[in-house]
Amino acid sequence: MLHIFPVRVYYEDTDCGGIVYHANYLKFFERARVEAFRTKGFELNKLLCDYDIQFVVHSVQLEFLQPARLDQLLYIVTKVTEVRFASIKYTQKVYLEEVEGPLLCNAYFRIACLNRDYRPRGLPDILSKGIRQ
Repeated sequence: MLHIFPVRVYYEDTDCGGIVYHANYLKFFERARVEAFRTKGFELNKLLCDYDIQFVVHSVQLEFLQPARLDQLLYIVTKVTEVRFASIKYTQKVYLEEVEGPLLCNAYFRIACLNRDYRPRGLPDILSKGIRQ
């Protein structure tokens, strides 16, 4: 799965110098992953109700290469790199002004699949197949 999500940098995303605060990249990445799911026909609240699954970040690695600034248009490119029994690995990249423009940040996520009781839960086949496409 490859998904592209545009984000405009607003004042609330920046520090006093007009540069995106590092923690806000995590918000951008989360929104992009959720929208990637949505484009495949999966909504997080419905997955919990219908399949008893929810997702949590197991681990993340960020590499900040260049700063993003106030009013810039960013493109978050999300790619599934591995689907396992109860987890998904993603690579996400932030590009400036256009896809494949200047690369600002790399991110590597491992997302765990849990049930309502916060125990590991295997991905349903429909989801596993859907996100691989």
